[in-house]
Amino acid sequence: MHKPTRRHLLALGAATLATPAVAQQRYPDHPIKLFVPWTAGSSSDVQLRSMCEEAGKLLGQAIVIENRPGASGTLHAQALAQARPDGYTLGQMHLSVVRRPFLVKAPQWDATTDFTHVMRACGWMYGVAIKADRPWKSWAEFIAHARANPGKVTFATSGIATTNHLAMEELGERENVQFTHVPFRGSSEGATAVLSATVDCIADSSVWVPQVEAGAMRALCVWTETRVPRLPGVPTLKELGHDMVVTSPYGVSGPKGMDPGITRALHDAFKAALDGAPNTAVRGQFDMPSQYLGTADYTAYITQRAGYEREMVARLGIHLD
Repeated sequence: MHKPTRRHLLALGAATLATPAVAQQRYPDHPIKLFVPWTAGSSSDVQLRSMCEEAGKLLGQAIVIENRPGASGTLHAQALAQARPDGYTLGQMHLSVVRRPFLVKAPQWDATTDFTHVMRACGWMYGVAIKADRPWKSWAEFIAHARANPGKVTFATSGIATTNHLAMEELGERENVQFTHVPFRGSSEGATAVLSATVDCIADSSVWVPQVEAGAMRALCVWTETRVPRLPGVPTLKELGHDMVVTSPYGVSGPKGMDPGITRALHDAFKAALDGAPNTAVRGQFDMPSQYLGTADYTAYITQRAGYEREMVARLGIHLD
């Protein structure tokens, strides 16, 4: 299959535009903004920057990243939901955005109705890592220390009630261990805290893997189905006796009511960028396989996942206010 050109993408978009008035508009005719709800340098920030750079070339306009870290990766969601649905404001959609309305008394958005879901892209690889000079050589040694020191062992994540936070709490229950959670605005900040010995470990996406490869950190486990190729000596949770695989796929969404033709043009540009060599290399750097879903399938997935998140929050009794 030939790589889509900008002319091809725009032609596909124009073919499905909803009204003649919109069809006469040239899209895009100025830069597009995409919210990334994490700190610069985090794995999703790097992946999305790469994908936006390539997609922008196809669309003929830059897609500019605006980092809005905070609120467990949901600080951007209300602004995204309230933006004009003209295709010039987009944002990362991930499970914390889907989950948060069920954690608060007065939800500010509904992921199933307040957004146009353009495309699912890929997902995070999670695991636990410590500073290399810490004495624990394995997950078993780390857990033994934590069990002997209840509440004293700290773990960093990218925010409260994120997928990795909830998974680490579940691991604590399974191991009969009481951890203390230290949330940061993004995984890169958490990795820095581990390196500075501010916290004992990081339980987050793979921004810490280069530090492991450099010898500055030690990985204790990964949460994937099978071992990660770049970390062949690191066991999975399943190998450690826990029937757990933890992933968190994410994608790109815009405000509700976006024109179908614009959505199609964005989808096709992002899909070509996701599959292209530059983004494939970046995803390989962070062990982020493609988990692509098109617009219709991603929309259906969000609806299905919202039901799961609602039930999980009710079961765990988690509330943020």
